[in-house]
Amino acid sequence: MDLTRYVDELQRQLSTAAAAGGDEAHELAGRLTAPLDAAARLVLLEALSAAAGEISAELAPGSVDVRLRGGEPEFVVAAPAAAPAPTSAPAVASAPTPSPSAPANADADGGATTRTTLRLPDHLKTQAEAAAARDGVSVNTWLVRAVAAALDQPTGRPEQQTGPGQPSTKRLTGWVR
Repeated sequence: MDLTRYVDELQRQLSTAAAAGGDEAHELAGRLTAPLDAAARLVLLEALSAAAGEISAELAPGSVDVRLRGGEPEFVVAAPAAAPAPTSAPAVASAPTPSPSAPANADADGGATTRTTLRLPDHLKTQAEAAAARDGVSVNTWLVRAVAAALDQPTGRPEQQTGPGQPSTKRLTGWVR
């Protein structure tokens, strides 16, 4: 999506409004249009991202994401995938699956959303993408559900499957930067 025509239109309207204020106002508007370009693009991107979030909430488990390519936004629509056909051999999970107690629409609870940058090692990103595809949702939706499932647990850690007095054999390790 090319934002140039929208930014140019905003600059044209500013120039028209400034012309009514005389030559000095028109000259000032001309000097403001260059820095206004970057600010207007940023505001438009924020509006597009907010709109994509609202649309995703309505499409769940599908989603709409806004990606920036070459300085221009593009929309990526992930429609819900059809249920996979049953196979005779059990599938091996390549990534942890959010617990069933996680709300099905954890990302569509009607609350405000916040954009967060998450840096994952390549192998985890690949596993998260595979798990999201397996579940028929976007990676963002899958990650929201995984976080919601983790937070639903009392300690914020995976449930321990050990008996009283037995040391845990499961460990959760990692790092956050």
